[in-house]
Amino acid sequence: MCCALGALASSFVFAGGASAKPVDFVTEVEPIFELNCMVCHNPQHAEENGKFRLDTKEEAFKPHKKDQRILPGHPEDSEVYALTVLPLSDESHMPPTKLDKTPLTKEQSEVIRRWIAEGASWPEGLTLKVIMKVEFVRDIEPILEHGGPLADKARETLRLWLSQGASWPAEVSFPSAKATAGASAAPAGQVDFARDIEPIFAHGGSLSDQARETLSKWVDQGAIWPAGVKLGPAKGGAQAKEKDLAGQIHRLVLGTCKEQAEADMKAYTNTIPGTSVTYAMTPIPAGEFVMGSPATEAKRNEDEGPQHRVKIEPFWMEKCEVTWDEYELFMYPDDKPPAPPDGTTNYTAAAADAVTRPTKPYVEMSFGMGKEGYPAISMTQHAANTYCQWLSAKTGHFYRLPTEAEWEYACRAGTATAYFFGDDPAQLGEYAWFADNSDLKYQKVGKKKPNPWGLFDIIGNVNQWTLDQYDPNYYKQFTETVTEPWNKATKPYPHVVRGGSWQDDADKLRSACRRGSSAAWKAQDPQLPKSIWFLTDAQFVGFRIVRPLKIPSAEEMYTYWHSGVEKD
Repeated sequence: MCCALGALASSFVFAGGASAKPVDFVTEVEPIFELNCMVCHNPQHAEENGKFRLDTKEEAFKPHKKDQRILPGHPEDSEVYALTVLPLSDESHMPPTKLDKTPLTKEQSEVIRRWIAEGASWPEGLTLKVIMKVEFVRDIEPILEHGGPLADKARETLRLWLSQGASWPAEVSFPSAKATAGASAAPAGQVDFARDIEPIFAHGGSLSDQARETLSKWVDQGAIWPAGVKLGPAKGGAQAKEKDLAGQIHRLVLGTCKEQAEADMKAYTNTIPGTSVTYAMTPIPAGEFVMGSPATEAKRNEDEGPQHRVKIEPFWMEKCEVTWDEYELFMYPDDKPPAPPDGTTNYTAAAADAVTRPTKPYVEMSFGMGKEGYPAISMTQHAANTYCQWLSAKTGHFYRLPTEAEWEYACRAGTATAYFFGDDPAQLGEYAWFADNSDLKYQKVGKKKPNPWGLFDIIGNVNQWTLDQYDPNYYKQFTETVTEPWNKATKPYPHVVRGGSWQDDADKLRSACRRGSSAAWKAQDPQLPKSIWFLTDAQFVGFRIVRPLKIPSAEEMYTYWHSGVEKD
């Protein structure tokens, strides 16, 4: 009995000899696992990447290869704890710092150690889920900078941030907007924005428990944000940093690009610095064309008219859709590609390393359809824009997505028929992959005939992102020739994709056919909020890049890469 009592007592004595109550799995361990571990150890990701699952007790307690995931009573022999206290330089450290994951704090590791030492109690039937780890600069700062009414998603993000400790970098401080003169006092128990909330935002730094409680109450009461009150820009804010980066890239481009006139434009193939991966660019001449389709065109949609004349300046367009070979260099910066034969490993500019990269996806994003030589798919428009920024910094050439007008102009290549090869869809199989010949998946790029300007897969295979907000009535405003139209986005959905895909019928591949993106393209994303980088339900969307002859200003570059609404 004495021995049993002694053993029981010792189980409540921890570091420093201080006594403590037993670790509660639900309130102490579950949040650590869900925020830091489940992103890799959820059922889908684990199965596809050879990792162990941590979502249920049955899976978490299974042996993993030669090691024990969780060995009750023995934390040092349990991977779930032992890997968290390895040196940060050790490749086996968990969470993997080589993937820019934040390591656990000493306190968090100690909670896991104590929990295992006490017997690793796990409530029966409890299943863990993935919870997005909120980052202040990426997720919270934009909400506070923009002001205005808060959407449900913004409020949910604020709730998550508060629940995760509301970490606020000390150097970030938002200037307080002036309170409305003569504002009436808020009813008892009701949070008043000017009196209670604004001082918190203006102060910055670490938040007190009282400040967090006040913010939480404000969110629960609807997060009412008075009209006209706008905070920021914040000192050291994300937007300021991105604009500074755009300035760095702009200076690089000015020093690199030599072409001055359309006559200087030649087709070229470029190697992405530090790799053996190449991409090819085709010059598109300046000119005018009739955008949209005539009322007589078969299978025509109402949003394709009225037809109107458009003037386009010269630019280069990528000969093929961006492939996984190109895109994964951007997606996985820590997965070193093979060195090129000449031994070159240089970056054109260190600015490339400053461009924000995607978080690793939870699923294998080709969905089993193939990688090498195949088009990259399922990226958001924000991800495609950021790839363009990254490639610009890597190469010293300014790249962006095409406008909808540029895309149709390049696709038509001087033609005015339903397809660039004519009006008869019977010929489509010679030029494009679509529902009739794709075998229900995308195909390697460049295997069909090109259009008259040398662009492969400009129709079919995968839809291609453009910069424009989709508006079915956008064409109705044009009564005379318009130069370089661009319908700049003011809301997250819909944005225009063009070209049709491997799963579409022939009429969706017509030169004038338009399609708008949808929030449903993320329907199966398990994250909350959903990823700003990947589309779980749009395996038909990719993109290709353009490079205008005329180099825009640094401010214009920033605008092309950051519409402000495409992150949803």
